Amino acid sequence: MTALVLDVPVLPGMSMSSLRRDLTKALGELGEDHLYDVQLVVTELVTNVLDHTSGSTGHLRILHGQDPCAVIVEVDDESMTEPVYGRSRLGENRGRGIVVVDNISRNWGTRPRGETGKTVFAVVDCTG
Repeated sequence: MTALVLDVPVLPGMSMSSLRRDLTKALGELGEDHLYDVQLVVTELVTNVLDHTSGSTGHLRILHGQDPCAVIVEVDDESMTEPVYGRSRLGENRGRGIVVVDNISRNWGTRPRGETGKTVFAVVDCTG
């Protein structure tokens, strides 16, 4: 069974530290390492919306599955452009977010939302 534990808009100027606190409350039963992994994936995917999409708005959902333990991160945005692995238009010191998501997640990808954008998702294991 998978339960929705967090459902929030992604808006310019939103506080990442507040978002991480909300994640800690919503996923309090996770171990520290697993919680850190989820926070990192969320931060990267939300930052991608804010930095790389035309509207710079979106929606974040966190789902928690118990058997086996997994956290699903879903971020909607208004862009049809797919995330680019390892490259950024914002400079050479940027562009590693999807690489980080790929390394932490069991699985990640995108799915279209009709003609109004896409959802980027990642599945983070929390077993062990």
